[in-house]
Amino acid sequence: MYKLPEAIEHIIEAGKVPSPPQVLIKLMQMVDNEQITMDELAALVGQDAGLVTRVLTAANSPALRRGTELQSLESCLTSLGTRMIRSIATCLSVQSLFERQDGVQSKDLVLFWAHSLLVAELSRQLAEVVGYRRPDEAYLAGLMHDVGELILLSALGAPYAQLVSTCPYESLLTAEETAGFGVHHGEAGAWMVDKWQLDAGMADAILFHHALPEDIETAGMLPRLVWFAHALSFDDETSPQLLAQYQQLFGETSAEALTHLREQAVARTHKLGEALGLPLPDVLYKLRAWAKLDVAAFPDHTPSAETAQEALSAMVAGKAVMQPLQQDMLELHSDTEVMLAIRESARILFDIGKLAFLRCKTPGGPLSGQGVEGQPAVFQQIEIPQEARRSLMAAAAVSRQIYSSFDAPESGKSLLDVQFARALGSEGLLVIPMLARDQVQGVMVCGLNQAHYQRLQRQQGWLSNFGKIAGASLAAFQQVQDFRHEVDEEVTGRFSRQARRIVHEAGNPLGIIKSYLKILDRKLPEESEVRNELGILNEEISRVSSIVSRMSEIPAGEAPTGGVDMTGLVRELLALYSEALFKEKSIQIDTVLPATPLPVKCERNSLKQILVNLWKNTSEALSAGQKIKITLIDQVNYNGQDYAQISMEDTGPGMPEAAIRSIHRPLEAAGAGARGMGLSIVGELSRRQGIQISCHSQAGKGTTIQLLIPRFIPALATTASPRGDLAPLPVTKSGSEE
Repeated sequence: MYKLPEAIEHIIEAGKVPSPPQVLIKLMQMVDNEQITMDELAALVGQDAGLVTRVLTAANSPALRRGTELQSLESCLTSLGTRMIRSIATCLSVQSLFERQDGVQSKDLVLFWAHSLLVAELSRQLAEVVGYRRPDEAYLAGLMHDVGELILLSALGAPYAQLVSTCPYESLLTAEETAGFGVHHGEAGAWMVDKWQLDAGMADAILFHHALPEDIETAGMLPRLVWFAHALSFDDETSPQLLAQYQQLFGETSAEALTHLREQAVARTHKLGEALGLPLPDVLYKLRAWAKLDVAAFPDHTPSAETAQEALSAMVAGKAVMQPLQQDMLELHSDTEVMLAIRESARILFDIGKLAFLRCKTPGGPLSGQGVEGQPAVFQQIEIPQEARRSLMAAAAVSRQIYSSFDAPESGKSLLDVQFARALGSEGLLVIPMLARDQVQGVMVCGLNQAHYQRLQRQQGWLSNFGKIAGASLAAFQQVQDFRHEVDEEVTGRFSRQARRIVHEAGNPLGIIKSYLKILDRKLPEESEVRNELGILNEEISRVSSIVSRMSEIPAGEAPTGGVDMTGLVRELLALYSEALFKEKSIQIDTVLPATPLPVKCERNSLKQILVNLWKNTSEALSAGQKIKITLIDQVNYNGQDYAQISMEDTGPGMPEAAIRSIHRPLEAAGAGARGMGLSIVGELSRRQGIQISCHSQAGKGTTIQLLIPRFIPALATTASPRGDLAPLPVTKSGSEE
């Protein structure tokens, strides 16, 4: 989370802290979910009267209306589309943060929104041009890139209003802000986005939009997009310098292409401004958002008792942010994941970096940190009875209230409290009970100093609610685990009975086929080439019989002492499967295989199953005319170990994120689909055989899967062959395939 200078953060938090725009956050989650229906979207929008009015007005505005008047919320949403809905919600949410602030008038925001909307449109169009997979994210980052100016204007009042209204050039603004206040508006905007728990990449884009050209080249794609969109918004003609910067950041283009992109963005910005009811100026370049600001209308804000009370009200109102947090925690799959989520949430929401847990395994039982990872050993070594006099932890559990060592008298402190504070390296402790249905699930032990505790005192209600969410999440996970155990026992019994029947029924025809192949083999001449293919087929039937007999169990398998010839194995499998999987579907297949044997340290049947599963998935994903290239190379060194590498590169539609993740997910967690199961088996077999898997996929451009298979090195070998160094590609996602 981005940190502001302490003095500035204190002024903002003690004054008017912007509350998270809940409709916006939920809306972002929903429009990114392809399973969400328009009725569900309408139900969310319907919770905000201002948003409903703006949606109805925008959909029926002259700029967007098509045909007859739209009266239902669902029809308006369908007409607008998700991008326009998100734009409207964002503008309203951000505007609502400041509509009650002294000095800021709606007329003052017109130029601010004109510039913000233009940068948003430019960011989205640039994202589409360069192939960034989430153009709506780029749009939102561009829309909010200057929101820090509103934060500082609200927090600092007249001094900041004087600065922004008199600063002659946008390029000088951040330097003057930093010199005058120790922070610039990019930092304030990143701080607020972190507070809202939006994507960290969006905060980075806001933080870096005034970076130097030579520095922005080293940033990720989203910050580069917003940076260039911001630069383009201040360039009414495509200068050679701007063209060179584009080419340095994104690749080749022309001045004409950039001019066309900017003209499209300007046209769309005017259209959106009309729909939103914003009287945007005709010329949108080189705007100075606060040039006509009335500085006299702004007070000079300083922290006071009144502003502290307002901050408390804002924090209480912000409790709604806990609802999506609770939903996210309830979707986790282990108590370890729940603990990690609680730690990260405490860090983001309350800046608590030192956190330990004591669990209560039975109602009224002792508190213990046994089995909880990632905390000092002392928490695992001690059990604390639930007796209030024992410690702050016990007192918090018994009373179901938050306790702090900063409120306890010196005479009332136990040595256990001192011991835990020392273990956390902190001045004192804050103990939050974790409750579920009024049952104590445990306590959170937070290490902090006096100043931090004073800041958190304004958030007592929020902290208490956070403890309830943590307790409910832990209790829900335990209930799910108990239910899973019961279901597993019942399903296992049914599966065993069904498996025995299937093994019996499938074993008979497989045995008959093997016998027939033996008879056919005897009838063929000794020199017949078909006999080799029959041998391969017979081996495959034996492997299938073994799989059926174990009913989906993955054989542990040990690598044979003599190694497996990878070259020969790939040739055998291609001879058996290439016709059915690829050639019959008119899928082109190219192979680059060594002319000599390539021994690898791997169990033969496991390696066969890995390759066949991957080829089958590729065959199902590709269409006629598309290609797969299979390349096998030797002399690969990764982390000091020798490998052989087989690479399967296709020109298909790309691989979805869920499919990529299933490769690295335990088999029991795989989805019900055949592909998810098949790829999970590939991952499980590879882990058992020490095979490294990497996957790179891009929507519409294909997928590359690489396997690094340990080389078999004879024990008596005395010389090392030349090696090439190659690390596997990182797992990335993008498209929809395989």
